Amino acid sequence: MWLYLVALVGLWTLLRLFRERKVVSHLRDKYVFITGCDSGFGNLLARQLDRRSMRVLAACLTEEGAEQLRSKTSERLETVILDVTKSESIVTATQWVKERVGNRGLWGLVNNAGTSVPSGPNEWMNKQNFASILDVNLLGMIEVTLSMLPLVRKARGRVVNVSSVVGRVSTIGGGYCISKYGVEAFSDSLRRELSYFGVKVAIIEPGFFLTDVTSSVRLSSNIQMLWDQTSSEIREIYGEKYLASYLKKLNGLDQMCNKDLSLVTDCMEHALTACHPRTRYSAGWDAKLFYLPLSYLPTSLVDALVYWTSSKPEKAL
Repeated sequence: MWLYLVALVGLWTLLRLFRERKVVSHLRDKYVFITGCDSGFGNLLARQLDRRSMRVLAACLTEEGAEQLRSKTSERLETVILDVTKSESIVTATQWVKERVGNRGLWGLVNNAGTSVPSGPNEWMNKQNFASILDVNLLGMIEVTLSMLPLVRKARGRVVNVSSVVGRVSTIGGGYCISKYGVEAFSDSLRRELSYFGVKVAIIEPGFFLTDVTSSVRLSSNIQMLWDQTSSEIREIYGEKYLASYLKKLNGLDQMCNKDLSLVTDCMEHALTACHPRTRYSAGWDAKLFYLPLSYLPTSLVDALVYWTSSKPEKAL
């Protein structure tokens, strides 16, 4: 009985590997638009696809980021300035893309632009703190997608949305986890709707990787800022020891985070170039071996684990 089961699993694995190794033809003629290319995943993916001779249209937030990217790539790669929180910027970028892709349409849209701050205890924040992240990570992504969708549908192409393991297991307060849960929900509904048009939608769920967005310096200064803006009553309830413990964990984050960003960009590349891309890609061993299994556990067990491993406010019961 067990022998048959092992054989069946082995056969299924081989078939899956065979399917996933099949690559889309004529990649040199296909255009891919990537947001958030100043640094991190977007920057590396743009260079990676450019080396495969694909037509990369890279959106950067700053001209400095665009210049640096162009200096490291071929003349095929083109850049445009895009702020995903501004509708007029999205309209301009869409028109720019339309002029370049013409009747071929847009093969790939990679929604990578994102931010992680402000994040921290929910009680330390106000509505604007939540909104500032949602505007970039979720609402900006949705508006870019809706704007580019006719071009993607024309090419029967791909939409690749960058979520996170915290889109499965919420580990920190603020808008970041909320935005990633929203990315998951939007991507699921979009995938089902666009399947009728031959468009495929993939979700990338990285674990913790070291980028400008997740650097300990950036996150620590964010926590200090939130602490300074809270009321004296909140600071008294949580206490200086809680703040110190929180900052200590963040300062050790750089050593814990994976520095090999190609683990994520390889997933993105596969989602764009494989004939049979996956629906979800978990990037990093922490995602595969810890957060993904954790997301399937009963909520009460996850709550207990977080409770016993986290710092406690000084006036907690």
